Amino acid sequence: MTNATRLDIFADPVCPWCLIGKVELDRALESRPDHPFAITWHPFRLNPQMPRQGMDRVAYLRAKLGDQAEDAGRALAERAASLGLTLNPSPREPDTTDAHRLMHWAGLEGAQDRVMEGLLRAHWQEARDIGDADTLVSVAEAAGMDGAVTARLLASDADRDEVMQREQHARQRGVSSVPTFVVADAHAISGAQPASLWQQVIDEISAASR
Repeated sequence: MTNATRLDIFADPVCPWCLIGKVELDRALESRPDHPFAITWHPFRLNPQMPRQGMDRVAYLRAKLGDQAEDAGRALAERAASLGLTLNPSPREPDTTDAHRLMHWAGLEGAQDRVMEGLLRAHWQEARDIGDADTLVSVAEAAGMDGAVTARLLASDADRDEVMQREQHARQRGVSSVPTFVVADAHAISGAQPASLWQQVIDEISAASR
């Protein structure tokens, strides 16, 4: 791709709006096959204090949202249904540190988009625990990565500090929620934006580069 435009995405696969946001972005990209974006996904844990073993999802939502949990769930389900998505989330709310390590390694192999798609599908549609090493290995393999190598890396502390430093850098830059999209290292867009907005952004960038 010539004259590529950076699109940095700060996301966490347990964030429902990251799922919605990716689906909307993907639809825009599919409608603009000559889009200028070079996409990089960056780590940003929604729940940095989550225990390594995770916790029960219902208990987590009650603790975080209280009486608003049911309304939030309804709004999410409606938005998902409008995109043709059926949600079947994991009963466990996981620690996503290892999922972000996997995304880091996927970036080295050009597999980030496939891995993020696999993580989102596993957590939100297949009720799988993406804090579990076996689940992460299967996601990696489905994305074309080496499962045995991934398993060995997950069993170690490889790149844990690197991922944490990248997340801290994002927070220092002002990222405070996910998804956050940064276009050309200059323009930040927060939240799950509709495909129509991304189509407009792509068209504007394309027109300016002519």
